[in-house]
Amino acid sequence: MARSAQAEEPVGVWEVALRPLSSVAALRDVQTRSISPENPDGSVGGGARAVHGTGAHAARELGPGWKVSPSVVVGPGETYELARIEGAARITHVWVTTHTDHWRSLLLRAYWDGAAEPAVEVPLGDFFCNGWGTFAQVSSLPVVANPHGGFNSYWPMPFRDGARLTLENLAPVPATVYFQVTYEVGGEDPDGQAYLHAQWRRSNPLADRTPHVLVEGVEGRGHYVGTYLAWGVNSNGWWGEGEVKFYLDGDVDHPTICGTGTEDYFGGAWNFEVPGHGYTTYTTPCLGVPQVIRPDGLYVAQQRFGMYRWHVPDPVHFASRLRVDIQALGWRSGGRYLPLRDDIASTALFYLDRPVAARPPVPSADELEVHLGTGGGPTR
Repeated sequence: MARSAQAEEPVGVWEVALRPLSSVAALRDVQTRSISPENPDGSVGGGARAVHGTGAHAARELGPGWKVSPSVVVGPGETYELARIEGAARITHVWVTTHTDHWRSLLLRAYWDGAAEPAVEVPLGDFFCNGWGTFAQVSSLPVVANPHGGFNSYWPMPFRDGARLTLENLAPVPATVYFQVTYEVGGEDPDGQAYLHAQWRRSNPLADRTPHVLVEGVEGRGHYVGTYLAWGVNSNGWWGEGEVKFYLDGDVDHPTICGTGTEDYFGGAWNFEVPGHGYTTYTTPCLGVPQVIRPDGLYVAQQRFGMYRWHVPDPVHFASRLRVDIQALGWRSGGRYLPLRDDIASTALFYLDRPVAARPPVPSADELEVHLGTGGGPTR
């Protein structure tokens, strides 16, 4: 049967944003469950039963039901299971917070359908567009970061046969983590849904005349939905002339989709500069540069940026294979491009028809580390 013309019409960003509101009155055959330290398995009637936990001392005069277990402590080198969900379901919201010191040393992972390898493997802060250990407000459709480190994800995460979300602490100190994972059981058939994948890579510094790879070696059918970059500039001058390239399916030497510059890809223009104001931050439903960290004349010596682009109304579809990379280019004398060797950390998000994809090696604590620039001595 041919699809209707209406079904082929493009969907605008605000239609995507307002669709849940337009259907909020509809009765749906689903049940909502939520996993948190107060209900660690999401069971019916299982919340607020704890008698031990991080809040037990504060609630000692009130007893069970009074915020006895609001958080967990993830020890050095420990992996904590945030959520384990059996059967078919769909994660609709993830909220998490911890001290800023841990945003780059906690690795968030998600496993779908009993897979031994994670589909999501990203430092906690980077997954929520805060990769520099310094807070930035993010007000987008799928990711919201609120003061002071209230991290929210609305990326839909459907699965057919179980899910696990974990946090691994790569730091030598414990991390106290507050979290809540909300999901739906029942409802639409998950067989028509793809699995969320998120991968992190860092080039520090980027090799000479070499693009930074966001995704490579991914096989299967799917669509690319998002990019976050934590970009550290290592030289003077403008740094964002490089193009973003999508190599789809049979592309080898040349991409099917090629942008015109870094600030263009993130929806900005002319160096993100408002004349007289310098670099200007912005955060919108699908595009943003929410963070500009400027030198302070002492220990913060280089400019650093946080940028996101969500392909929510314009996903990049591929049928069998995907590679995405970005160049780093500035300017040199004579109107020539200058290949840069900057510090680029990327989080790439895509949906795929299978729960496991080729992914980069697990980063070490040293490979994740960012110097917070708060002093001249050792980093925390």
